[in-house]
Amino acid sequence: MDAAEKFIQQFKKTKTLPHIVTRLAQLINDEDSTLQDFEEVIRLDPALVARLLTLVNSSFFGMSRNVDSISRAVALLGMKNLHNIAVTDAIQGMIDTDTDNPGFEPKRLWSHSAAVGLCCKMIAERILSIDGDDAYLTGILHDIGLIVEFETARNSFFKIIDQLEENSPDIVALEQRELNTDHCQIGYLLALEWQIAEPLAEAIRDHHLDNNEPAPNSPTAILQIAEYIVNQLGFSVKDDKYPQLSPGLSAHVQKNIAEYKVLAEDLPEELEKITSMYGK
Repeated sequence: MDAAEKFIQQFKKTKTLPHIVTRLAQLINDEDSTLQDFEEVIRLDPALVARLLTLVNSSFFGMSRNVDSISRAVALLGMKNLHNIAVTDAIQGMIDTDTDNPGFEPKRLWSHSAAVGLCCKMIAERILSIDGDDAYLTGILHDIGLIVEFETARNSFFKIIDQLEENSPDIVALEQRELNTDHCQIGYLLALEWQIAEPLAEAIRDHHLDNNEPAPNSPTAILQIAEYIVNQLGFSVKDDKYPQLSPGLSAHVQKNIAEYKVLAEDLPEELEKITSMYGK
């Protein structure tokens, strides 16, 4: 068992994705599944039903009328969207907000993850004209490995965060030196365990790679662009330390700079809606 797997096993002793959420992911990956299958699984957890209906009826979705049943929520929002809501709610609940380290704020990690997820969705839909649900899921999960490190190796995690400065090695190099693994690898393995589609898990694994040139419409590229934009807007995990875009992705952004500027202007307001929806 390598270091990443050991951290995941330790994490699972206290924090885990609800079984029903994992089952929803299996249904999404099954071409023969139906909306009725999805609804039947959700109904097995009355607390999840109540939480999903509360979220669906929040201002973020702007429903014209109250959604009072899971069947209607599934019909209106679709399976992937509801699964993403359930995953987001679960991730938000995994982050322990108690810390005595002034250099790290758990709520900031949550805000960063939410912002990247939302930005991924906006890039996919607004810039690339593709479905944004998978992009959102990739973004909301991209730093799940940091949550695992924070929960299972807190002293080492704080040491890594404290070393992150403008001229320091990047976070992956610091993690490898301290933990013999990194949050990208941990996140990749955990995403696979949670039945997340392979291309999305690979994007989580590769989102700090700076020696590749992914196609702009690939999950990895969308995630890297989204994280760059989010960090530029001040929603980074730590100030003044974040990766830059590859030359190819920089050229793509410059080619579509007008659209990206509008997206960046709209993102803070959209983020405020989603953070208020989840009570953070």
